[in-house]
Amino acid sequence: MRDLQESPQTSMRLVSVAHSRTFREHQGKILLEGRRLICDALDAGVSPQIVFFSTVDRLRELPLDKLKKTTLVKVKFEDIKIWSDVVAPQGVIAIFSRPDASRLNFTKRGHSVPLSLICDNIRDPGNLGTMLRCAAAAGCHNVLLTKGCVDVWQPKVLRAAMGAHFRLPIYPSLEWDDIENHLPKHVTVHVADSSCRDDRSEEAETNVSHETSKATEYGWISTRANQSNMRYEQYDSDDEGLKLPRVDAKLYHESWAQNPTALVIGGETHGLSLEAVQLAEKTAGRRLFIPVAPDVDSLNSAMATSILLFEGRKQLLKLMQTSGRKLKTAAERHFSQCSQ
Repeated sequence: MRDLQESPQTSMRLVSVAHSRTFREHQGKILLEGRRLICDALDAGVSPQIVFFSTVDRLRELPLDKLKKTTLVKVKFEDIKIWSDVVAPQGVIAIFSRPDASRLNFTKRGHSVPLSLICDNIRDPGNLGTMLRCAAAAGCHNVLLTKGCVDVWQPKVLRAAMGAHFRLPIYPSLEWDDIENHLPKHVTVHVADSSCRDDRSEEAETNVSHETSKATEYGWISTRANQSNMRYEQYDSDDEGLKLPRVDAKLYHESWAQNPTALVIGGETHGLSLEAVQLAEKTAGRRLFIPVAPDVDSLNSAMATSILLFEGRKQLLKLMQTSGRKLKTAAERHFSQCSQ
């Protein structure tokens, strides 16, 4: 352990790691702040390169046996306040190499279900962090992020995710071909869709027109009117000759998670990409929507993610329990016949 006198270079480096996505990606570094988040990373098998702390008591809150190869540096609390972007910093900051999700140790994976979350162009850090937290809480198998999403290691994302980065595999900056490679072979991909709301009757909700709008009209877009009845002729001339995907709509509480499942949530500004809807069509997925009261704007992406993921988890757990009972009944019948 050593003391660090006031060092402009060190201060600038820490601020760069915390606030510059380009710097983080180029240097392969991330910054974690606070005892809980640092401990989550240590439990996942990630070792920090440097830990900055303001008092020895703050350092002792960490598992010191996991910091044997780490450089420990005592600094003034005023320095940490400068480096931190929170109002009340905890007095401990650590710099890690950017973790590889395939090498992390996820110790509490026994409650996971065959459900993947695909984040498509999610640009709000608070929303993305909350979505990651929901995915971890719902026991998702993994989370896949398309290129265009906000940096998953941005400090605001880390704070909102509450340790989710170290509780399930998260793969950022993926092309759509790469996303398919991270999904099971017989997966069904569904897309969240707020454009097929209907405030006339529940019966009407179950008979939403299959004539879809532009792919950018799918997804959780709070600033667009209902476009579910738009005809293909209304596309721009540039889209002429393009075969557009047709994906049936379904209420979120109906049966849709009956095998390995992936759920795509689009950003609130740009909605779902065309590739997302094409993948849903390719895998016989559905457009899932959550009815809301008349004259109420659609839910934001994080709220919708929470509702849909836990509904998917409920359906998959029910399916797994039913399958387990069938296997148990078959085994009992087999042993009964053998004993006769």
